[in-house]
Amino acid sequence: MNYIESSAGDALQYMANVYGKGLEYEKPPFTFHSTEWEGLARDRMSKNSLGYVCGNASTGETDRKNRAAFQKWSIVPRRLVKTTTFPSLETHLLGQTLPVPIAIAPVGVQRIFNPDGEIASAAAAASENVPYIFSSASASTLEDVAKANGNGTRWFQLYWPGNEHNDLTASILKRAKANGFSTLFVTLDTYKLGWRPSDLDNAYNPFLRPDSIGAALGYSDPVFRRQFKEKHGKEIEEDLQNAAKEWITRIFPDFSHGWEDLAFLRKHWDGPIVLKGIQSVQDAKMAVEHGMDGIVVSNHGGRQQDGGPASIDCLERISKAVGSKIDLLFDSGVRCGSDIAKALALGAKMVLIGRPYVYGLVLGGQDGVSHVLRSLLGELTMDLHLGGIPSISEKHLNIDCLEYSECKS
Repeated sequence: MNYIESSAGDALQYMANVYGKGLEYEKPPFTFHSTEWEGLARDRMSKNSLGYVCGNASTGETDRKNRAAFQKWSIVPRRLVKTTTFPSLETHLLGQTLPVPIAIAPVGVQRIFNPDGEIASAAAAASENVPYIFSSASASTLEDVAKANGNGTRWFQLYWPGNEHNDLTASILKRAKANGFSTLFVTLDTYKLGWRPSDLDNAYNPFLRPDSIGAALGYSDPVFRRQFKEKHGKEIEEDLQNAAKEWITRIFPDFSHGWEDLAFLRKHWDGPIVLKGIQSVQDAKMAVEHGMDGIVVSNHGGRQQDGGPASIDCLERISKAVGSKIDLLFDSGVRCGSDIAKALALGAKMVLIGRPYVYGLVLGGQDGVSHVLRSLLGELTMDLHLGGIPSISEKHLNIDCLEYSECKS
């Protein structure tokens, strides 16, 4: 067993093992510089896959704001805080107690980054005790991902078909529940793909490709298969080009649902429901009014709409307005442990990790994803420990631990 496997789920043991191997003149297979993961992954990706994961909407303004806004907040350390243990990362979310405050964000088409795709990511998440969120646009079926995730905590993300396809939505939700996906995440900002210059320059839309690279959920669904056969008189496998085109119109239906449509989801899902893509206080309040269990404060990492506000700035405002009434999760722009700490201090109970774990997948499959997750948790632990913050509970880690500055250096 190598030192990656032997320290699964224990970031500080991982650090100790790396230094121990250094005594034998052995260096780790992956860098611990989180700012270098993207560059190393870029060198290995095709233009298509690089443009897809690293590209942004329009000029990339929203993405740049996401990153810069973290630097406006500083963690102010306290001294002579007597400690006998390392900080607790335990978080209470959606009626559960979870060992860490991060989760794998839903990212589709993962086989364009590594042949093992979602299978590797789901297995890594389970080994690190990190919840895994399955994307409706995955290249693997939810049944196969559930098997790879084993006893891990797994949640299901829905790209929501239009109301004319409610029977398909109900079928998908039934399958997810049957395969151990305990929470439903509904993405609100992607009823149509954004204006993405990188993908347009490459004339690349992975969802239109005549294979299952982003359509495994649909191709394996009995309702979608039946509807396709009734319309075309043949099985999906006999006409993959049309199957791909029809599936993309299901999960990206062009137009948005309304708040009243949430009643259908509640009827067909008996677990927690989380709305992903909330950025305004008004929408956060609407989520509370409609009985949602949580929201993800997110701008899709700047990949959908340009010219928007930084996600962390939205979190601060939303937390003040509804933080005591609904569970808050966060994503967009997270690249290191201190980013996670700042989001938690500003009111998030869980932080979703997106692009960084994809870079790990590119660099080393399951081991690469594990390395990224363990590194982020290790950084978070040490940032708290050396800052005199004994846990991530609101009692210990809150906005009072931060200092605000307009500096964007």
